[in-house]
Amino acid sequence: MKNMNFIKYTVAILTFFPFLIACEDALDKFPKDRTYPEFFFRTETELELYTNQFYTFLPSAAAVYNEESDVVVNQTLSEAIRGTREIPGTGGGWSWSQLRTINECMVGLPNCPDENLRNKYEAITRFFRAYFYFDKIRRFGDVPWYDRPLGSADADLYKPRDSRELVMTKIIEDLDFAIEHLGRDRNLYKISKWTALALKSRVCLFEGTFRKYHGVSYPGHDHNYYLQLAADAADDFITNSGYRMYTSTAANAYRDLFSSLNARSEEVILARDYNSSLGLFHDANNAMLALTGGRPSLTKKVVNSYLMTSGVRYTETPGYETKSFKDECLNRDPRLAQTIRTPGYTRIGSNVKLAPNLSVTMTGYQPTKWVMDATYDQVSKSCNDIILFRAAEVYLNFAEAKAELGTLTQNDINRSIKPLRDRVSMPNLNLTIANANPDPYLESPTTGYPNVDQGPNKGVILEIRRERTIELIMEGFRYYDLIRWKEGKAFEQPMHGMYVPGPGDYDLDNNGMVDVCFYIGTQPPSFAPAFFEIGVNMLLSNGNNGYMDPHKNTARSWREDRDYFFPIPTNDRLLTNGVLTQNPNWNDGLDF
Repeated sequence: MKNMNFIKYTVAILTFFPFLIACEDALDKFPKDRTYPEFFFRTETELELYTNQFYTFLPSAAAVYNEESDVVVNQTLSEAIRGTREIPGTGGGWSWSQLRTINECMVGLPNCPDENLRNKYEAITRFFRAYFYFDKIRRFGDVPWYDRPLGSADADLYKPRDSRELVMTKIIEDLDFAIEHLGRDRNLYKISKWTALALKSRVCLFEGTFRKYHGVSYPGHDHNYYLQLAADAADDFITNSGYRMYTSTAANAYRDLFSSLNARSEEVILARDYNSSLGLFHDANNAMLALTGGRPSLTKKVVNSYLMTSGVRYTETPGYETKSFKDECLNRDPRLAQTIRTPGYTRIGSNVKLAPNLSVTMTGYQPTKWVMDATYDQVSKSCNDIILFRAAEVYLNFAEAKAELGTLTQNDINRSIKPLRDRVSMPNLNLTIANANPDPYLESPTTGYPNVDQGPNKGVILEIRRERTIELIMEGFRYYDLIRWKEGKAFEQPMHGMYVPGPGDYDLDNNGMVDVCFYIGTQPPSFAPAFFEIGVNMLLSNGNNGYMDPHKNTARSWREDRDYFFPIPTNDRLLTNGVLTQNPNWNDGLDF
């Protein structure tokens, strides 16, 4: 049975705290200039009640499964991907209310007389402060550092941004404190030492690769410093945490990891707890299966990246560019068939074979990751736990950090990449072979990473990026992976789907029955259950034939000199009279 503490305490805090703040019992009247009573935070119950609200700051289910990037597209592309962002007056992610809540706890912690309790809850609080600031660094770059709650007359409300180096140093200090003082016990719904190590590996990998590929340098630490911190944190986790890859069968293990009602504790470090008995649901099934779900779709770019079951690159297969859907799905990495509908696909709990539904997917590559059985198909009725941290990511962080440092060995690959591939019975990555022959598809400006490190580890870095893209797809990582690799131009690459030779009937899943009819002009007689008029409700890259091209007429541009950061809201700049500077090349019309 699921751990219910997080849910119960979150509900409790919503009712208990307003009472504490507003109550004016005749025997206990508190000073009105205080946010919380000076003798609160004294017991574990009070500390737990307060800190449980921090878990609501973590990403929602939709933010995880509904990610959008170059490899997963929706019917409507975001402004960031189209290149049409505008500078907001307020908001835009420039919010500090969560930080104030966190820092209120830091101020109140000295009220607790028990040193061990203080350390434990300070560790929890500092973990969430590090998480908060990591998000701000990724989004805005330099930001002001605050380690205390501010009053309305506090001069620091109008301070300039602190340097990225200072903020990163503070983040690492917070995480190191959390690693030292959080418990080693594993709990799916509570942070632990292992969650803090996982976050440290994530944060430091981002910072190390961002500084490397963007050519950023600050007095203090270079990119290798952060890459080494990432590698060390991941190494500690892999060696000592006891987490491993969830395994069952090669044909189902990857699928079941995400469709499981209760998160798989062998691999999952932290999850958001969804529970039907308490009415806690999300909308993954509806998002992937309903006409109004946004029509999420994988692109051909990523489908082409899945290896053959032999370990050979699919893009080295003659004629791969124009293979039919049923042929391109043959003998591929089993994760492909556990991520999208491929020939022979059946819903969990059913034996009925289903072809891709082109009414709900725009590229033909219909996602199935996070999809539960048909019982949960109503709007907002999914209740499988949503994974926020899992061991596979930490393994990938380790491999990438070592590769970027130039210290990766075959033994390191055996400890990190091999367990992921073993889960689905795929051959291991060979360091020597990868570096001797970098994949042209993965280094191409139209399908890959033209900015990748040009050194002797280029081939293996590309292969680790392949592995990361496939393993972590639709888990909320891809946008900021491209940001840190300085590969924003990937958003301008074609967002193609499956290949269509021209008008006609098509049996997509190779079961002998027509699944769809593509036509030009007048709809022809056909037994197809679905019809699409080419050029009207089905765009193809070459007009009457080619790749499905749903965003063919959607203009997209990426400015290398501007778009790696979000803009600072205009009103916040006005409030500081320009002390708060704007990000480069975002023109907000202010003359300071």
